[in-house]
Amino acid sequence: MSNHLDIVQIILDSGLVVKGVLIILFGSSLLSWAIMFKKRSILKQMKASNNHFLEIFNSTENFQEVTSRCETLDFSPLHIIFTHGRQELLNLQEETGSNDRRQLLGHFKNFGLNGINRALERGALQANKRLDELMVTLASIGSLAPFVGLFGTVWGIIDSFRALGGESASLAVVAPGIAEALVATAIGLAAAIPAVWFYNYFSGENGRQLGEMEYFSKEFLNRVEKNLIQSK
Repeated sequence: MSNHLDIVQIILDSGLVVKGVLIILFGSSLLSWAIMFKKRSILKQMKASNNHFLEIFNSTENFQEVTSRCETLDFSPLHIIFTHGRQELLNLQEETGSNDRRQLLGHFKNFGLNGINRALERGALQANKRLDELMVTLASIGSLAPFVGLFGTVWGIIDSFRALGGESASLAVVAPGIAEALVATAIGLAAAIPAVWFYNYFSGENGRQLGEMEYFSKEFLNRVEKNLIQSK
């Protein structure tokens, strides 16, 4: 057992360059886990807020009532989209100089719903920014960590051959340096694999959120058209 290679001891005995590489990799791994917990919490809040918002939106035809009852749902992407669409409707009412739905209907007959559609798209873009937060960092850790670990491995192997110097080549001389080098690769993979998994998981969740936002935007436009038709 005295010849057993202890990983902690290998790290402590490694050179400055390899130690620096390992510190970077440990830091990257901790960062990816911190991002995972943060984004998971945000997604959970978004889903709960969306569900609450949809309950309110589907329970009333009055946009003003939806606005007043959803003031605290800042985490809901659907609420953000609704707010942009609702504000565009208010702007159109000011431009036409009246709250008369018939005048709005005349405006939409002439210009269509393009203005509202663009407002909904702006809302979706704003909501999407929150979904995309820290995704680039996760992708960078997942793609770069193995190469950082590989750099530590190559450097460690070079040091092993330097250590041979005038000594006779033997496993006892080379083994510690090679073990040190391989630890860098292992830790690089340990940092990269969770980061890649988290990135793929959150990308899938973001895609589902975007699908919900697109569906809601169409539902909002349908609601506007329905209200205008009923006002004829």
